[in-house]
Amino acid sequence: MAELTWPETALVVFLLLCVLVGTLPVINTALQFLTLPLHAFRNHYAKAAPYHPNVAVVIPAWNEGLVIGPAIERLLQLDYPAERLRIFVVDDASTDDTPEIVRAVSAAHPGRVVHLRRDKGGEGKAHTLNHGLDVVLADAWTEAVLIMDADVIFARDSLRKLSRHLADEKVGAVTAYIAEGSRDRNYLTRFIAIEYVISQLAARRAQNVDGAIACLAGGAQLHSRANLEAIGGRIPTGTLAEDTMTTFEGQLKGRRMVFEPHAVVLAEEPRSVDGLWKQRLRWARGNVQLTSIYRKLWFRPSRTHNLGSFVFGLAWFTILLLPAFMLLAAGALLTLLILHSDIAALVFRFMWIFAACVYLFSMLYAVQLDPRIGRQSWREAVMFPGLGALILMAFALFPWLFEDGLAQVGLALTDDSRFAWAVIFYLWGPISMLGVWLARAVESLPGGRFVAGLLIYICGYGSLLCAITVDSYIKEWRRADASWIKTEKIGRVVS
Repeated sequence: MAELTWPETALVVFLLLCVLVGTLPVINTALQFLTLPLHAFRNHYAKAAPYHPNVAVVIPAWNEGLVIGPAIERLLQLDYPAERLRIFVVDDASTDDTPEIVRAVSAAHPGRVVHLRRDKGGEGKAHTLNHGLDVVLADAWTEAVLIMDADVIFARDSLRKLSRHLADEKVGAVTAYIAEGSRDRNYLTRFIAIEYVISQLAARRAQNVDGAIACLAGGAQLHSRANLEAIGGRIPTGTLAEDTMTTFEGQLKGRRMVFEPHAVVLAEEPRSVDGLWKQRLRWARGNVQLTSIYRKLWFRPSRTHNLGSFVFGLAWFTILLLPAFMLLAAGALLTLLILHSDIAALVFRFMWIFAACVYLFSMLYAVQLDPRIGRQSWREAVMFPGLGALILMAFALFPWLFEDGLAQVGLALTDDSRFAWAVIFYLWGPISMLGVWLARAVESLPGGRFVAGLLIYICGYGSLLCAITVDSYIKEWRRADASWIKTEKIGRVVS
């Protein structure tokens, strides 16, 4: 390769920096899994103690007739003092049999199950929760509030494991491990199960260590009364991510949020790409909104909280900007390919070898965090980055196998074909996102579910989440309708 001029050197350095920035999500994943072992030493268990405050459970419910009954029955069976647990179902003007079911359970358990009816519904989960909070916080009996979804099923010991952390007055709220619990799983729910292991059992343990929690799971969050009163006694209503904003506000008031990995709550998750897309689009748009709302917080360390730390900011923005990072790396690699193909090949190999090492380390670690999920979803754990990414990892590690394989089938590579393959490899990130957009488009067609599943396995579940994030950018830029869309649940959770 000819010696580079100063302008060429400056351009190459700039492009290499772009590739490095594009690799930040992989670096963040590596840091999180390297932090995980520290949770054995840096956790909240030393300050936890047996503690059973009076808990008011607030369940927002709109047309939850298929799931509300089992959810309440499981709450009544919790390993928790019965006299210290009251259940308030906030019926958001349901039009199905939800009111009748709740009234029947309430009549069977007077004083323990309360039906609260809203005459005007459809304003969103936060408004529904606030209706319930107005009632339970008006009663001095309430010492803690458990906010949950109508479809989740709590393990018998889960509330006791959550409440022990509130023995420490500095703790404002505790969240549980929401695990995918459908009895009739399909490929997508198995992918979601692995995602929850990574995003909760791994990432939130790391957040425990770093002292800042990004989000209390909307399906299971136990607040002290003091924490709710400190944030005004209400759930914020100005965003689609009300649970995340509540988490931020509690920490900004100086209270600690804790993730309890041993408190297990089973949930039913979407079984179709379109259903998952609608659910995660709301989450992604909420995060975009919060990024703007808290724009003065990022990367500004504080003695009150750790939300402004570099580690937390890195984790937040590598998720929020993952598609942008992917496009930046792809564009920089393609430019390097055109200008200096030798440098591009070297950088490409290094990037994908690093990605392969992090992938192997993180997945082998993750499947051990929840052995049940590891056994049921091992195929999805292997295929999480997609077949295309696995091929790129193999090519980066063993580049000679690619050419030897083609040679064995009589396909010798020319310079032009090498360039064409390089373009496809370097642009695989954007191509995979287009692939999952196609998966959503064809899913409703005859035979479309099979094709959609095949595309997800090829392009990767991570690319699906990236494509949804891109859609959230577009929707926020266009200021599209931001009404709260309910995820349909029909009671598939194994109780």
